Amino acid sequence: MSDEEEIAKLYHDMYAAMIAKDEAELNRIHDDAFVLVHMTGMHQEKKAYIRAIMDGTLNYFSEKTESLNVDVHGDEAEMTGHSRVVAAVFGGGRNTWPLALSFQVTRTPDGWKLAGAKASTY
Repeated sequence: MSDEEEIAKLYHDMYAAMIAKDEAELNRIHDDAFVLVHMTGMHQEKKAYIRAIMDGTLNYFSEKTESLNVDVHGDEAEMTGHSRVVAAVFGGGRNTWPLALSFQVTRTPDGWKLAGAKASTY
């Protein structure tokens, strides 16, 4: 599998783990230094992000990828995905979001990991 394919697989694995509330898988694919910047500008570190998924603060029900682009530069990569995501977050109702996620991805001794992400809509 090419680096681009491995990194793209992380995107799909991430959504599957978010929907399934699979804590072990979420820990595997996110680097320990991972930070998510939400649409609101809120910064959420890996542990808090995963905890929010597990406790239902962030609930994900389905995802449909519309586009996914990966650009690899040695041991670093950028990935941008556009997906229609059905979610209920921070106490809001269930909604379909046109969610864009821009990732920084890094190669570690354990393979490629999501190092950071910024969320927006498209």
